[in-house]
Amino acid sequence: MAEETENENNLVPAHDRVVRINIEDQMKSAYIDYSMSVIVSRALPDARDGFKPVHRRVLYGMEELGVNSGKPYKKSARIVGDVLGKYHPHGDSSVYEAMVRMAQDWSMRYPLVDGQGNYGSLDGDPPAAMRYTEARLRKIAEEMLSDIKKDTVDFQLNFDDSLEEPSVLPTRIPNLLVNGASGIAVGMATNMAPHNLTEVIGGIVAYIDNRDIEIPELMQYIKGPDFPTGGIIYGYNGVREACETGRGRVVMRAKAEIETTKSGREIIVVTEIPYLVNKADMIKRTVDLINDKKIEGISEIRDESTRDVRIIYEIKRDANANVVLNNLFKHTSLQSSFSVNNIALVKGRPMMMNLKDMIHEFVEHRHEVVVRRTKFELAEAEKRAHILEGYLIALDHLDEVIKLIRASETPEDARVGLMERFGLSDIQARAILDMTLRRLTGLERDKIKEEYAELMKTIEYLKQVLADEGLRMKIIKDELLEIQEKYGDERRSIIVHSAEDMTMEDFIDDEEIVITISHNSYVKRTPLSEYKRQGRGGKGAIGSNTRDEDFTEHIITATAHNYMLLFTEAGRCFWLRAFEIPEGSRTSRGRALQNIINIPKDEKIKAYILVKNLKDQEYLENNFIIMCTKQGTIKKTSLEAYSRPRANGINAININEGDQLIEACLTSGSSEIVMALRSGRAIRFNESTVRPMGRTATGVRGITLDTTTDEVVGMISVDNSELSVLVVSEKGYGKRTDIEDYRITNRGGKGVKTINVTEKTGELVAIKGVTDNDDLMIINKSGIVIRIGVDSLRVMGRATQGVRLITLKETDEIASITKVAREEEEEEADVDSEANLENENSEDQATEETE
Repeated sequence: MAEETENENNLVPAHDRVVRINIEDQMKSAYIDYSMSVIVSRALPDARDGFKPVHRRVLYGMEELGVNSGKPYKKSARIVGDVLGKYHPHGDSSVYEAMVRMAQDWSMRYPLVDGQGNYGSLDGDPPAAMRYTEARLRKIAEEMLSDIKKDTVDFQLNFDDSLEEPSVLPTRIPNLLVNGASGIAVGMATNMAPHNLTEVIGGIVAYIDNRDIEIPELMQYIKGPDFPTGGIIYGYNGVREACETGRGRVVMRAKAEIETTKSGREIIVVTEIPYLVNKADMIKRTVDLINDKKIEGISEIRDESTRDVRIIYEIKRDANANVVLNNLFKHTSLQSSFSVNNIALVKGRPMMMNLKDMIHEFVEHRHEVVVRRTKFELAEAEKRAHILEGYLIALDHLDEVIKLIRASETPEDARVGLMERFGLSDIQARAILDMTLRRLTGLERDKIKEEYAELMKTIEYLKQVLADEGLRMKIIKDELLEIQEKYGDERRSIIVHSAEDMTMEDFIDDEEIVITISHNSYVKRTPLSEYKRQGRGGKGAIGSNTRDEDFTEHIITATAHNYMLLFTEAGRCFWLRAFEIPEGSRTSRGRALQNIINIPKDEKIKAYILVKNLKDQEYLENNFIIMCTKQGTIKKTSLEAYSRPRANGINAININEGDQLIEACLTSGSSEIVMALRSGRAIRFNESTVRPMGRTATGVRGITLDTTTDEVVGMISVDNSELSVLVVSEKGYGKRTDIEDYRITNRGGKGVKTINVTEKTGELVAIKGVTDNDDLMIINKSGIVIRIGVDSLRVMGRATQGVRLITLKETDEIASITKVAREEEEEEADVDSEANLENENSEDQATEETE
């Protein structure tokens, strides 16, 4: 009974059987299928031939229909119907519009279809209906279809499995680059710019010659997009970004000239407009802006275009044509942008591609085509050679062959007899039986032998091609150069640099300069060449005019493009490009730093660091800034922490009350640090004993001060043992000591004697790390500068008092010293200091009066 019930329950009518599914899952699944279909089979081009399926089908359909460049035109409706019925089962408008676009020379950089009739216009006029227009392939399109019958590409079944269509074309033209593509898929879109064929082929050949070529090198060949409507590419940054990353914004401008009419009125003449801009809409929009008073100064707009664009903007007499033109660029489509988004299908998957990726995919595709074509041609040649070998055997035994054939009752008997008697294959035997009698004449026999000899050479060559990749690459190059010769042309779009491309660096030579910062924070830059070298003990030259007891405190040698990191006594860091400092003569006062950077008025610059750039991440992470304070504190922080300039500066170090920052230097992480005290002592220790800290930390003990009146006067970092330590006292004495004279000790000690401080020398004021290749620039508080060669100072022991570097008046003192790079020039004065000591006072007086 239970079984019967169960059976009855199972006997449910077919139409009542309902499969319950989750609608959310079903919609997800269906939408994913749809989106994948749109991505792969409709909206995105293949990276190899640069075509979407519709374009590929139109060209292949036209080839199959026989409408080649040398044949008569055929009605567009005939072509569309053929493509529709055989390969592309969608709306006829989709096929016709794709074909029309391939015929428009303002849409395609290199049109592929030769259209006859009304194919639309730049004003957005639609083309005539397909029953009125005609079309055929252009020669360049045939290059994209060449060798398609030689098994060069895979074929796939069409929509109803009745025919086969190519999955990709064996194109000899790098179509993806030269004609670009655009399409909107699901969740992604592509927008690829057209390029110049001559340039693209130059770039591809360079890539074949050097697979490791970098994108900047490729861009020496492929300068940037080349739009069919010409115009001007305004600015190069977007082009560079697009080539390097696959995304970028290319700004396009119309080609416009300002001319003066016979009546003296100024007019703007536009002869080329940006790519994809509708001319009629642009003019209408401009008229609306003029009526709304958004653009002023235009009295009339005329469109005088025929085949060539010519738009006239008449300027009012009281208006400035340049200002009007700039307003037109700003408010109308005379300036527009092309957003490059290079997404194409690579092995069926969408991929963002840079310039090198696109070239790579094309070259790989061409390589596969050449290999498959060669294999096909080799197989065909071997088939023919096989038949010719049969012919030659038959001709060598002609009488016997004729006798055997005559004696055979049926062709089948003759075929079998030939195969058995002469060891021929079935194909060869059939070919002999199909021979005409005229092939037996002497002349024909010679032709067969010649053909066979030529075939053997061809087979040998084709085998070489298959065995040698270098030879295959040469074939690809030769075919590309042949294409370049046939279809290459000049650029239409001119590239000009915009103001955005031009940074201040582009206008300023990266020359060596001297930056001087005064005690009262006046700053200037001067070419280093203005300072000549003098002998030790000389009196120097005026370095700057000072007033109100101001004097130069820092002399910095740099190049104009360097970044300067300026550190104040309160521990704040500010940034300044060297070229942003106002230029001044050697004797000028300079400009207040507060007028250049937002430095607080009560803070003074105590230290500086020169940095090449702040963009190189590796450089930033592997270099450190070490700072020291007057009371002997030292702190180390990664340069990366100071790589993001801010207008109002940042805290570089936390300074304790009563202390102040006095020095900062750039190190590699493995340097040795030497700190010197006013009392004439110095300490040397390895920077590895100072761990890196954050920007806001205070630091650790670097050197211990004996008395409350003592203080740190300077710090140097030592990277090589050739460096010697130069110390200078306030009364003009100085000396060099070998770095090895300072033993390495623990951080925080009291140090060792570095100079014998006496009443004659005065206390220590500076410490520098120098070599024989350096020059020394010394400036005293009265503004006198002297430049001497470090090699004129002999190396002495630590405990000596040194020699006189600069002759000072009794009331004068040294304010600052710095080292500069040696210049290859003759010394301005080679004065022996000892011989001049007697006359110094009178000479100083004379110099002061002269100045």
